[in-house]
Amino acid sequence: MRPYVQLSLTIAAIVVAVCAGLFLGGNPKYLPQEFRDIFVEDDRAVRAEIIDAIEDGFYKQVDEDALDQASYKGIVRELDDRFSHYLTPEEADLFSQSVSGRFEGVGMTVQEHPRGLLVATVFEGSPAEQAGIRKDDVITHVNGQSIAGESTDVSTAKIKGKPGTSVRLTVLKGGDKNKRKTVEVERANIEIPIVEGKIATRDGLKLASIRLLSFTDGVHGRLREKIDELLDKGADGIVLDLRGNGGGLLREAVLVSSVFIEDGTIVSTKGRRRPEHVYKAEGDAIDEDIPVVVLVDRGSASASEIVTGAMRDSHRATITGERTFGKGVFQELEPLSNGGALDLTVGSYYLPSGENISETGIKPEVKARDKPRTRRDEALPIALDTLVEKTE
Repeated sequence: MRPYVQLSLTIAAIVVAVCAGLFLGGNPKYLPQEFRDIFVEDDRAVRAEIIDAIEDGFYKQVDEDALDQASYKGIVRELDDRFSHYLTPEEADLFSQSVSGRFEGVGMTVQEHPRGLLVATVFEGSPAEQAGIRKDDVITHVNGQSIAGESTDVSTAKIKGKPGTSVRLTVLKGGDKNKRKTVEVERANIEIPIVEGKIATRDGLKLASIRLLSFTDGVHGRLREKIDELLDKGADGIVLDLRGNGGGLLREAVLVSSVFIEDGTIVSTKGRRRPEHVYKAEGDAIDEDIPVVVLVDRGSASASEIVTGAMRDSHRATITGERTFGKGVFQELEPLSNGGALDLTVGSYYLPSGENISETGIKPEVKARDKPRTRRDEALPIALDTLVEKTE
């Protein structure tokens, strides 16, 4: 073989080897197991080198565990998904305590915000209201520590605690960074019904107004009981109030929708490694001739949007209020060996029309907005008037 031909083949082989090495180095899953272990070990070695160098040479004392936790958070942060989070063992414990109901609160509902938590609802007479916290305020710090970028569940758990204890909250009034205020709020036993309803009279008609605060386990049954109770009292139509309802269980979203929709698709889900799953209405709905209006706002998210979208796409209800939050994805919580947890977005929701409402939310057909600085409810009367029009 001529020398220059042999040299060319050698160079080509080197280029191929380098390209393959770069690809497999960034994608070790394509390597045979014995080589994959070497690459993974090398990656861990580099990580250990960095941490050792910081511990040995950084001009301040550092905590190795804190560096580990930060590196885990950094990995998940690189996904650029605001709903995916790594929870440290301490945060995972807070989350577990929060969902188990062992903590009490200050009387408000919140939703995710780039700077922390956006206040969606403040309940009348609650410690939060007494401390001057109002709807559309943004909580940025809990006990002096920033909660920006944290999981909403973890941030909420930090606010909750034993009745009689206090929590210090830094608040941006109306979300204005120039109107910062720090308040001390005493936690208390907050008894707020997940489902509450009443009858209002408009133009001689009896109209049921039913507020649903969360999609917790079994809430569809309580909602149906309240609807049947108000219909027995002569209600001619229903306003389903989902304002400030940040969601909950997918199963409950399907069952709540089934209270109003007799048959058809409620929602479908699909992920990169999860096949499409279509959830259908489960029957035994209320009479389809009973007019319904769904009232939403920017705090209506996730399961609330599933119900709202199903009601809109099936032409079962008129949507009133403000554009919804726009959460068209769902997460799964995976416990980790270190006691932490990975809260990872694994798929997307699709409304019966096929629409995914991530970022865009659901736009109401009739606009109505409750002013945060008044004690009046400006949006509900508009929803009731819309219901009157549907009964005529």
